[in-house]
Amino acid sequence: MKRALVSVSDKTGLVEFVQGLVDCGYEIISTGGTKKALEAAGIHPIGISDVTGFPEIMDGRVKTLHPKVHGALLCVRSNPDHVRQLQELGIEYIDLVCVNLYPFKETVLKPGVTHEEIIENIDIGGPSMLRSASKNYQSIPVLCDPKDYDKVLEEIRENHETTLETRERLAAKVFRHTARYDAMIADYLTKKTHEEFPESMTITFDKVQDLRYGENPHQKAAFYKGMNPQYSLANATQLHGKELSYNNIQDGNAAIEILKDFEGQFAAVGVKHMNPCGVGIGENIEAAWDKAYEADSISIFGGIVALNAKVEKGLAEKLSKIFLEIIIAPDFSEEALEILTRKKNIRLMKLDTSLSVSSALKYTNVNDGLLVQEMDQHIINEEDLKCVTNRKPTEEEIKQLLFGWKVVKHVKSNAIVLAKNDMTVGVGAGQMNRVGAAKIAIEQAGEKAKGSVLASDAFFPMPDTVQEAIKAGVTAIIQPGGSIKDQLSIDECNEHGITMVFTGVRHFKH
Repeated sequence: MKRALVSVSDKTGLVEFVQGLVDCGYEIISTGGTKKALEAAGIHPIGISDVTGFPEIMDGRVKTLHPKVHGALLCVRSNPDHVRQLQELGIEYIDLVCVNLYPFKETVLKPGVTHEEIIENIDIGGPSMLRSASKNYQSIPVLCDPKDYDKVLEEIRENHETTLETRERLAAKVFRHTARYDAMIADYLTKKTHEEFPESMTITFDKVQDLRYGENPHQKAAFYKGMNPQYSLANATQLHGKELSYNNIQDGNAAIEILKDFEGQFAAVGVKHMNPCGVGIGENIEAAWDKAYEADSISIFGGIVALNAKVEKGLAEKLSKIFLEIIIAPDFSEEALEILTRKKNIRLMKLDTSLSVSSALKYTNVNDGLLVQEMDQHIINEEDLKCVTNRKPTEEEIKQLLFGWKVVKHVKSNAIVLAKNDMTVGVGAGQMNRVGAAKIAIEQAGEKAKGSVLASDAFFPMPDTVQEAIKAGVTAIIQPGGSIKDQLSIDECNEHGITMVFTGVRHFKH
């Protein structure tokens, strides 16, 4: 008779699977809560202590860490010496292992959880059994995921055993599972000890979905999310529309990153190719959208819109009049949904704005390497501004300068943003020189450039950007400062009576 060792925290499908094994002639060995659950269902497994001849000790901390378990799992059955030792020691084979682990992730995320409770949910015996059995996958199928129960039972019923291909696939899944588990524990303890950049880094993500393709149709892609629920597109609920694409997710992420900086204000953001094409704030969300749309009504076509307040009927009617790929908002009224869902393919994403804003690290992969940095969450307030010109900014100019500064932080470098009346009027992104970015922003703004303010993500190495701004009618400039030629730009401003403030902070975005 073959024997199966079953010990699970997630009991989804447990009884049906184990009953199937019993029907196929398996004897069941089990532990603790799993054994009780099976007994309650009328299945009578052998207790692990009956196998080891040793009681569970230390409140169950030690129960399966025993040679009669791991010898049975690690024995190479084609090795006569291994088989002889098992026989001499009276150890019987274990032919199948079904184990999943203490809910460490769920425990960490519980409100008010204590450190002691988290530590108690670090599984030791479970990963040990999974690893031992998976090392010996030539002989033993190992299951850590209820999704695999049906496939394994089907093979056992048809062939009295699983295929080598299935066992190998299951073993690979087990090692991903235990690696993920250890990575979560390492992440928790690393954060607790305040180590931002440890000597090695293991991060883990769970698949959200396969994507139709990547940036281009010839590239395969998938979407994964991290361990902690954050204000992130990975935690949004899709209410309508076809599946998100790789580029949709990139653009959506860029849009909500901008929204994060407008907490406490009604804000609307339009994004194309990961750059804002229009940002507006207003007395309500509809007014904010009107400004974001007016900022660049051409580029928003086929774009992504993110809003930080509920979409009602009036706003939905405006949004429905243009082609948009995605609308992201904390909620949609029933009337708004009725209007917007008339469009078959538009994606409507509900994203809870009460989720925490991540202060985590940002990861960027390069060939055979990973760049890691803190997220750029630096905020500038009025008291942080240093006026370097003869003319001081007016109260309204300060308001628009701070607005422009929030936006330019999220524009690809070199970046220039023109702002006026609580909206962007020109955006110059990703240029090889700063004056080039300024010319693009000014050209886009047209007549709206007059009386606008200019925000630059980095200092001016030459006064040429200031000169372009003056010609366009810009009245105030915000920039980091710090160039050895700052005085040339300051002199240019003073000569033409415009004001300039320094932030002392750069916002490069590559």
